[in-house]
Amino acid sequence: MLVWRLMSLDRLLKLVSILFIFVIACTSNQQINTADSCIIFDQKKNWYKATKKSYDKWETPIALQLAIINQESSFNQFAKPERKKFLGIFPGSRPSTAFGYAQVTNPTWEWYKTKTGNNNASRANFSDVTDFIGWYTTQSKNIIGISKKDFYNQYLAYHEGQGGWKKKSYLKKKWLIEVAKNVERNAKMYNNQLKDCENSLNRKGFFGIF
Repeated sequence: MLVWRLMSLDRLLKLVSILFIFVIACTSNQQINTADSCIIFDQKKNWYKATKKSYDKWETPIALQLAIINQESSFNQFAKPERKKFLGIFPGSRPSTAFGYAQVTNPTWEWYKTKTGNNNASRANFSDVTDFIGWYTTQSKNIIGISKKDFYNQYLAYHEGQGGWKKKSYLKKKWLIEVAKNVERNAKMYNNQLKDCENSLNRKGFFGIF
């Protein structure tokens, strides 16, 4: 009887620990100041390491990486599209399989993992997501010739796919054009802000504190 109680207590403690970790993970994203790239990296120091690694590998500007993640999920690692309403009241199915920081759908994520060999990548892992954005924007550059400094068209291709961008499917979506303009503004804002703190972020020995 005592053994059973101890086993039950152990299971309860494990369950409480899992719930605690989940709550912390969810609430930590809500506390991030997303309006300033320097503040973002001050609050989440390992995120700079991830975005810089992606930049060094793919040459995708850090500012564009941040702007896409901000637009897609507001830096919420578990973000999903809102469910449709059945009869205007009851929650129905989600409009897509998009998930994570960058709201990547299942087929696109599988494409990324297959092409890069990063089979254990997770859409809820910031480092994996920044690598994905670097890889995806590289596809847009190689397949349809969009410069990585062209934040506006890079986002349109990110949302519509390279094929959709080539067919100019975005022209029928005025709301999407406005979103792309917003991503462009945010990317430029993040880029200007980084000029004030990037030297200190790159300072020798900076990553030794992690």
